[in-house]
Amino acid sequence: MNSLLVRFFLFSLVIAGCSIAVTAWLASQATTGAIRQEQGEAFETDVQIYDALVGYAASHGDWGQVRSTVDELARRYDRRVALTDQNGRKLVDTGDQNAPQLPVTPKALIDPLNVNGEIDPRAVGPFLLKDDEKRKLRSYADQLVRCNDRVEIVETPNGRPRIKGLEPGRHSVWDSCASGEYLQTVTATETAGYRELQGYFVACLATLPGNAMLPAKAPGRVDELDWDVLVVQGTTPDVVRCMDEARRDMLRTHVAPPAQLFLTARAGDSPQQIDLSTTGATRITLVALGILALAGFASWVTATQLVRPIRALTAATKRTAEGDRTARVDGGAGEIGQLAKSFNSMSEKLAETERQRQAMVSDVAHELRTPLGNITGWLEATQDGLAEPDPHLIGMLLEESLLLQRLVDDLHDLAQADAGTLRLHPEPIALDDVVDQVVNAQQNREILLRAETTPVHLSADPVRLRQALGNLVANAVRYTPPGGEVVVRLFQWQDRAILEVADTGTGIAPEDVPHVFDRFWRADKSRSRRTGGSGLGLAITRHLVEAHGGTVSVTSTLGEGSTFRISLPLA
Repeated sequence: MNSLLVRFFLFSLVIAGCSIAVTAWLASQATTGAIRQEQGEAFETDVQIYDALVGYAASHGDWGQVRSTVDELARRYDRRVALTDQNGRKLVDTGDQNAPQLPVTPKALIDPLNVNGEIDPRAVGPFLLKDDEKRKLRSYADQLVRCNDRVEIVETPNGRPRIKGLEPGRHSVWDSCASGEYLQTVTATETAGYRELQGYFVACLATLPGNAMLPAKAPGRVDELDWDVLVVQGTTPDVVRCMDEARRDMLRTHVAPPAQLFLTARAGDSPQQIDLSTTGATRITLVALGILALAGFASWVTATQLVRPIRALTAATKRTAEGDRTARVDGGAGEIGQLAKSFNSMSEKLAETERQRQAMVSDVAHELRTPLGNITGWLEATQDGLAEPDPHLIGMLLEESLLLQRLVDDLHDLAQADAGTLRLHPEPIALDDVVDQVVNAQQNREILLRAETTPVHLSADPVRLRQALGNLVANAVRYTPPGGEVVVRLFQWQDRAILEVADTGTGIAPEDVPHVFDRFWRADKSRSRRTGGSGLGLAITRHLVEAHGGTVSVTSTLGEGSTFRISLPLA
């Protein structure tokens, strides 16, 4: 299981298997779609029968006259409809004498006072308006519509016309229509209903602590107390519960008692759950296995193509680890191709690093060989009595040892920079003082060395900055012929301090400019110390400047001179 090829293949098989399973499921859903739609229509039919019977119970005090309604529902929806009381006694049944027994579990409970926890709005009880009241309110509604055609009238279950969408207590739309005000007048029937409701409500409140009461008189306007959306505001939940119980107690004598509803097929049995037939299961299984085999073959080919460049990368990585810097990989296109290109780039950089390392070892050996050879030769000559240890010889040997010391110090600084252990000791300094110190220390009789500075203050390591700037000035002095000029400039540009060392020396060829800050690189390919130093000064300068968060760059024109620029952040 550690093989990527095996894992990818198994993973592809799992995906293919899931895809086949989902496809088969979708096919079964498509096959049974019509059946499910038919079942949904049957459920909708049951809901319509239930709603019709709830409406009957809400508007009748008993089930005595429900036979005609039940027969009409059974004929319209081609169902057997039966009602029993809560003790199981039949109230009405459209099945004949040969019909089987009713199911044990009823389809629903018909109770207009508890439809999903709410009172059915068609249960209006004593609030049902008389015919003359309906006619009078209807005439007011017609007048209001003629007065204001933006008004839409709907009729509530108790027969009252009402403005659609108007919240209780708001009547701005009829301010200019007197009929709108008449439309809100409470009728005698509603007044009597409110009084009856108040009696039940007061009886419930008497059982509660406190003195919460309804108004002593019935409201004069419907929008003052709308029984259909009655809410007792600013009271406790117990008071709200009392109003709900009062409404149920008042309506209980005006609606039919709860009854159990049974719905079956006309023959008597409940419709059986229809499911997809098992016919053709073997054929479906064989087709699924064939698709799975085809998917497995395609997955194996794809996995092989994916793993091949990865294996090549693995082999190339092993070769690189063993020291072969020529290993390259052809990964093609895509993400694997990008990975192969990254590996090839890394391998090339490793090869370049190896070449640089070998060159550096050779350069270090070359740099050490000359002073060590001079010291060894003169010491052997002195030992053999061929040279006298006079002050001149001792001075020459001291100069050679100092060259060795400087080379060792430069290599040590570079090693610290590479390891990230180059320590700085920053402190507030005046950068123009650093420039003056470097210029004074590098004065030369053969060339003009001068400074152009403005006061600039920042926090930096003064020793390291003198070392970095000193390397640039020494380099400029070394490559400027007698009679030339070296200018050290200091100025502030935006939020940075700029140090420039400009000379009128030999300049640098364009192809050599990118290598100026490389280790052991010198413009003089003869590598003579009379025309160049160790080749480490500019590399050290770059590391010291970058350690201060700055940058160093160079611009040069061959035969005219060069300008080295150090940019340091002031913050």
